[in-house]
Amino acid sequence: MDWIFGIHAVQSILKTSPQRVKELRVVKARQDARLQKLLNLADQHGVAIQWSSTQNLDALVNGRHQGVAALCKEGETYNETYLASLVEQQGQNAFFLMLDGVTDPHNLGACLRSADGAGVQAVIVPKDNSVGLTAVVSKVASGAAETIPLVVVTNLSRTLKNLQQQGVWAVGTSGEAEQTIYDVNLTGPLVMVMGSEGSGMRQLVSNHCDFLVKLPMAGSVSSLNVSVAAGVCLYEAVRQRN
Repeated sequence: MDWIFGIHAVQSILKTSPQRVKELRVVKARQDARLQKLLNLADQHGVAIQWSSTQNLDALVNGRHQGVAALCKEGETYNETYLASLVEQQGQNAFFLMLDGVTDPHNLGACLRSADGAGVQAVIVPKDNSVGLTAVVSKVASGAAETIPLVVVTNLSRTLKNLQQQGVWAVGTSGEAEQTIYDVNLTGPLVMVMGSEGSGMRQLVSNHCDFLVKLPMAGSVSSLNVSVAAGVCLYEAVRQRN
């Protein structure tokens, strides 16, 4: 169980997975149209509302709760069998994001949000050395944590190999790559592979990519935050695919 907070995050859970909500607390002093929509959803799905004070919610969660917090069961994750069936369903339109060792919940949440916006069908993360679907992830993802499947796998390299056997091309990002993201064909079945916040992709994962690309950096910094880089790369793929 974890407290999910914020109007958008809680509203998304009530829309997509109301069965996960075990307790809903709302600050009684807040009364506006956005909150009323959330209350209507709660009523529609039979979720009881507990009126609360701002101080009570401040003590429950660490962040800007906007007067709303929901105690929820952990979000559902998916496995490699689900991923394989998804590749078959999507065919030439298969489009995935793989994150190697992203441990910051803010980064995972932002990556999920960008992935959802770009039309990615699943985000793939390793079972170990990766953050899960925490309250902070849900808050930052602004609803995407409830709409885009998070596939948790034991071995990223093996998953890449399996995807490639199904016809999916793997494009990894590396500062040492010779080509930029704009030099590579990103149409067709694709998995975009991003490394961790500090050390980037592990060598074994990098070795399993069909292509390695980089973002051109014109200033003094050597790299971008992983969630920003993911957004740039995914939307270059969207541009090409459209």
